Amino acid sequence: MNQKVENVETVSEPNKITEEELKELQEHVNKINNAQLQVGQLATQKHSILVDLIPELQQGLRTFQEKLEKAYGPVNVNITDGTYEETPQPK
Repeated sequence: MNQKVENVETVSEPNKITEEELKELQEHVNKINNAQLQVGQLATQKHSILVDLIPELQQGLRTFQEKLEKAYGPVNVNITDGTYEETPQPK
């Protein structure tokens, strides 16, 4: 009698964490991803403010200072109360 012996591989279930653990893990990863996204958005806003907005505001200040100088001559203005002193000019 010839008997054939077959190698039968048993298929085992893959190792898995529980559904509850998986959900909690995914929540932690999602929170980190969202925080990183917010950091990226803030970096973009910071760049825009530094490169675009601040120079524009500084130019507006220079223009206004020129207007004041035409009206009052070379002066230092106290930005708290509006008083001013003449700026000494080199001779």
